[in-house]
Amino acid sequence: MKKHLLVLSLAAALGLGLTACGSDGDTGAAGSNGSNGTDGVDGSDGSNGTDWTNVNAWFVDGQNRVANAQSLTINNEAGKAKNVILFVGDGMGVSTVTAARILDGQLKGQLGEENSLSFETLPYAGLAKTYNVDGQTPDSAGTMTAMVTGVKTDVGVISQAQGVTRGNCESTSGQNLMTAVELASIAGLSTGVVSTARVTHATPAATYAHVPERNWENDSDLPDEAVTYGCKDIAAQLLDYQYGAGINVVMGGGRRNFIPSTMTDPEGKSGRRSDGRDLTSEWTTKYVNSAYAQDRDQLLAIDAAATDHLLGLFNSSHMDYDYDRTEDGVTGEPSLAEMTAKSIDILKKNDKGFVLIVEAGRIDHAHHAGNAARALHDTIALSEAVRVAMEKTSASDTLLMVTADHSHVFTIAGYPTRGNPILGLVKGNDANGAPSVLNSTDNNGLPYTTVGYTNGRGFANLAMGGDERYGYDIQAGRVDLNYVDTQSAGFHQEALIPLSSETHAGEDVAIFASGPGSHLLQGTVEQNHIFHVMNHAAGLVNQAQAAQ
Repeated sequence: MKKHLLVLSLAAALGLGLTACGSDGDTGAAGSNGSNGTDGVDGSDGSNGTDWTNVNAWFVDGQNRVANAQSLTINNEAGKAKNVILFVGDGMGVSTVTAARILDGQLKGQLGEENSLSFETLPYAGLAKTYNVDGQTPDSAGTMTAMVTGVKTDVGVISQAQGVTRGNCESTSGQNLMTAVELASIAGLSTGVVSTARVTHATPAATYAHVPERNWENDSDLPDEAVTYGCKDIAAQLLDYQYGAGINVVMGGGRRNFIPSTMTDPEGKSGRRSDGRDLTSEWTTKYVNSAYAQDRDQLLAIDAAATDHLLGLFNSSHMDYDYDRTEDGVTGEPSLAEMTAKSIDILKKNDKGFVLIVEAGRIDHAHHAGNAARALHDTIALSEAVRVAMEKTSASDTLLMVTADHSHVFTIAGYPTRGNPILGLVKGNDANGAPSVLNSTDNNGLPYTTVGYTNGRGFANLAMGGDERYGYDIQAGRVDLNYVDTQSAGFHQEALIPLSSETHAGEDVAIFASGPGSHLLQGTVEQNHIFHVMNHAAGLVNQAQAAQ
């Protein structure tokens, strides 16, 4: 609505006589009236006479977001989600999401801050409390157990209740917890587990295995006590999985845990199994219409329409960081997005639906090494995988969630100007509010980076970076960064407290969601709440009970 500023006209003279003192005391003659003052001009509106509520980009964007939110309708009827997809960014705390958002935008030529990762566009968001039963700051075994079983447990324990003693097989009697993947298999849904870490690592393992020690990845890892009391290693449990038609898709790293020590893989690396079992061969023997892939070319060549069970093991250990991933030859590895796409193509053939768990496992590993660049690139890779899943499914029948198992002591600090490189040295604004050409400095005159770590191995400027950092001495504290390319992927940020490895953090992590039941993931919830939302939305327990 156009508004005018009212300016009152004031007469120069008010019609009142001014008393003057004459020498003889007579009263002076009245002065003449002054002329009328001119009217004031109309006040201008917000911008060039135009209504600012219609042209201010920030205002209009806020209005549109509210309007779009008001139009959302969520199906809360129990069991109405045909499909469930849970993405877990291992170690992807809120600061990691923010920094990856900015880096992703800057790689696209933007200032960065205004950018959004794919999952940040999902309509519902909340926070999850990540602590384990016995840990204020958690580990991945206990946190993922909470998400896929609905029960919190101890540090290092995989899909078993808190009644176990870590690393003690005898204590596990009666402590196994049913997972969402197992329930889905029993119900006749298709199931999949994908990770860029070893598929026997804590987060993916929690979907199908039950052990009191996350490090029991192959039979050579089992202590004598575990062998005596009959505990099985994690890789063996995947092949011995007996629920429904079995897990349909398993992809990631960790080939060494599936082949015997007498066998050499395409990388020239030996297996670690001492029992002589080749679990990759057992997979294709166990399942009809099955396939085994060891590199990207083999994965992309697989016909999803003709494949019902797929095992993909693309590295002897963890898959490469996305920044380092190659796409050619026997060492070529698929991206997380490519693994996600192939998984959905195979799983969606089931008219009953599917449950798919996808982990970006190496965000965590890059943070542990103090290498922010690789952690952020792997987060961007997760965003691309989520985008693919959003395109291949519908929010009308698919509950899609993106969260983290825990955070890291990764910080965004200083007062950098808008658009300053997120991996760069801090440059603030000058006294006039313009971006400064000078680096901000500490009390000792040294420049510093925007992102850093509270603890860890500290500064390193390496040719490669990533896990290479563990081969060099700890160097915590400040160094002179004036002539260091802090935006290089080989740069490892400074750390305050010297430790052999940077640690997890204990604050809440974000949950982003869409689809049936997604509105139940608002506010601050316990991490095990995620399972119960999946169960409500897809009716997993009811379907499994009905199928038995």
